[in-house]
Amino acid sequence: MTDFSSLTITSAINGLKNKEFTSQELVQFFIEKIKQNKHLNCFITHTFEQAIDMAKIADKRISAKNHRMLEGIPIGMKDLFCTNGIKTTAGSKILENFIPFYESTVSKNLWDSGAIMLGKTNMDEFAMGSANTTSFFGNVINPLKSFSNQKKDLVPGGSSGGSASAVSSGLCLGATGSDTGGSIRQPASFCGLVGLKPTYGRCSRFGMIAFASSLDQAGPIAQTVEDAALMLQCMTSFDEKDSTSSRNEIPNYLDYKNYRLKGKKIGIPKEYLIEGLNNEIKEVWDNCINWFKSEGAEIVDISLPHTESALPTYYIIAPAEASANLARYDGIRYGFRQKEKDLKDLYQKTRGLGFGKEVKRRLMIGTYVLSAGYYDAYYLKALKVRKLISKDFEEAFKICDLILTPTTPNVAFPIGEKQTDPIEMYLNDVLTVPASLAGLPAISVSSGFNKEKLPIGLQVIGKPFDEISILGAGNAIEKLRGF
Repeated sequence: MTDFSSLTITSAINGLKNKEFTSQELVQFFIEKIKQNKHLNCFITHTFEQAIDMAKIADKRISAKNHRMLEGIPIGMKDLFCTNGIKTTAGSKILENFIPFYESTVSKNLWDSGAIMLGKTNMDEFAMGSANTTSFFGNVINPLKSFSNQKKDLVPGGSSGGSASAVSSGLCLGATGSDTGGSIRQPASFCGLVGLKPTYGRCSRFGMIAFASSLDQAGPIAQTVEDAALMLQCMTSFDEKDSTSSRNEIPNYLDYKNYRLKGKKIGIPKEYLIEGLNNEIKEVWDNCINWFKSEGAEIVDISLPHTESALPTYYIIAPAEASANLARYDGIRYGFRQKEKDLKDLYQKTRGLGFGKEVKRRLMIGTYVLSAGYYDAYYLKALKVRKLISKDFEEAFKICDLILTPTTPNVAFPIGEKQTDPIEMYLNDVLTVPASLAGLPAISVSSGFNKEKLPIGLQVIGKPFDEISILGAGNAIEKLRGF
């Protein structure tokens, strides 16, 4: 009897092909496990009946030796990817009963590749958050515990915390996430997983509920680098329905297995040695530098001088775009509506009651920086600084092939901490935001543990559309980390 709890996507694919078990058996195992772990609050909506139907189709295709890349593999779908006929909420009250009549391109690509949806995973409301504590549907809990304090529940990171917690706790084999300023990489780091943000434009944004259109990018959260590569292969495509979708050729991401660090130059940016960086994270970073040296890589000191401006730049541009994108939630066309006779009251009450505190805070910031008299002073300046941040990376990549940094300045923290001060919460994204602003591919791979046995993730940033190199470096970390 196969131990389903030890499966990865890769080993499950092999088991299904070898008839060691059926997709229906696999799906039933995860359905029962999800029911037993409701306290983690990983899912907003369960799609168990649909999953069983999809598994039956998968088993028929496998029997006929007509299987697709992810045939019969159960995954979680972050609840901002629109799914035809299935509730899609973006973690918000204002969309608590929204049922789309169309499918996002990313989810369609996955279903066309044979993947099976177990449900829609919980998330920070409209992807605004770094701890998965802003969801209308309640906090998501990290399945991992502090070694010395088992009583305190830890955050899973955000905004893709439901996806990360579900994969980490073994409720699905992989899950989709979205990354605007670090929302795939940070929860992957907190939950001991692999999280990959591809180059902006690699994955279509059609059918993704928008937060910040020039930053949002879909990507996989998985247990291993190979699993992430398999998921990314199925998620990516050119899409005419998305004007920002890239026409760049999509490679075979599994070619990362041929990637070698020998002779490669690995950039270490001095600006990422920030004040407040956890000493144990610094130690893991140093260890990884030595691992890469042992593989024949050359370590190069680089400078990304505008790094310190990345976070304030992000928190001007992202809220400004959110202010425009979320203007459509007015109670008139779809979603939650507060019944009022006066149109102005309807708008105010619908948005006031439909949005949570964090979303309203960011909408206020965004509306302010776009308003007359402040647009030039804030928004246009932020766009100029964003360009300088991109140029920093362009210059750095003239002398290095990849950039190695920590993913986060700290490990997972208890629910309730860092949440009285929004600025302290925003600082969780300080190491992930620069790559997002530059639209670069970046991967977080679990690389060590602190003394409390909590995982520490390291981030590899690559050149545009060079996902194979960051997957290759991530693969090297997996082999060299010793666990």
